[in-house]
Amino acid sequence: MRVVEPGSRGSMAREFATKGAVGKPSGPVPLVTPSWPAEASDCAATWLGHSTVLLEVGGRRILTDPVWSDRVSPSATVGPRRSHPVPVALEDLPPIDAVLISHDHYDHLDTATVDVLTRTQTMPYVVPLGVGAHLRRWGVPRDRVVELDWGQSVDLDGLVLTCTEARHFSGRLFAQNPTLWSAWSVASNGRRAFFGGDSGWTEAFAEVGRREGPFDLTVLPVGAYDTRWPDVHMDPEEAVRTHLELRGDVLVPIHWGTFDLAFHPWAEPADRTRAAAEEHGVRLAQPRPGERFEASGELPTGAWWTGL
Repeated sequence: MRVVEPGSRGSMAREFATKGAVGKPSGPVPLVTPSWPAEASDCAATWLGHSTVLLEVGGRRILTDPVWSDRVSPSATVGPRRSHPVPVALEDLPPIDAVLISHDHYDHLDTATVDVLTRTQTMPYVVPLGVGAHLRRWGVPRDRVVELDWGQSVDLDGLVLTCTEARHFSGRLFAQNPTLWSAWSVASNGRRAFFGGDSGWTEAFAEVGRREGPFDLTVLPVGAYDTRWPDVHMDPEEAVRTHLELRGDVLVPIHWGTFDLAFHPWAEPADRTRAAAEEHGVRLAQPRPGERFEASGELPTGAWWTGL
């Protein structure tokens, strides 16, 4: 697996320095202030931006890759900055049953967010191997950290979380692949969701679909793709392919629209996902940040990004 194609790093550095605002919206992103029922639903989702989603599965609440910081970087003043605010304060979240982390990159594992969640919630963090060291160093109690390898599961009073194979990489600052990366299967009371985290396409998804599926919801990355790093970020067409291989019902595209991490236009992931889903007859939910929907109800399908 190659993170980027050989010989392309120099050209990418020049392009990032000169690409301008192509990866940013031209106006304010429409947000929805979310509200949640007192009891978690059978199957619902609220996209809060990038890869942060509040899933409701079988009456349990699962928060994925929570990032509330303004920048995803080791620096508070340099690095990718939000294109829109988070639509809800961390302190206003309902009680969470588990936090899932896909890997330790800054746009998926955020120190400041973990600090607040650890103080205001009581849930465990369920993470791939090695990521627990970050959390313990930041003061998360050991008994609130569950580390799993690919293929391993934890049962939290009927909420079964399974660490599944993904195709990505890891590391903060200069460390290269010191920890594992993963996707996640979520199962509770007969309902299932799949969280893809951050991954390139891999044939392992079809096996996960056979073993863990079918899924009521698949939450899959569709942005920050480029021909120079096809192994580690899937494009929208590959996300639709993955959804079908997972035997998913409703596809929820994530990892686009919040942070400018590639060279494609800001709205291109949404448009390409929509076209690919229509071609393959896939049920697609494209909510505004903060917009909650029930998988069995009317899905958010308006092209709210048009003109941005």
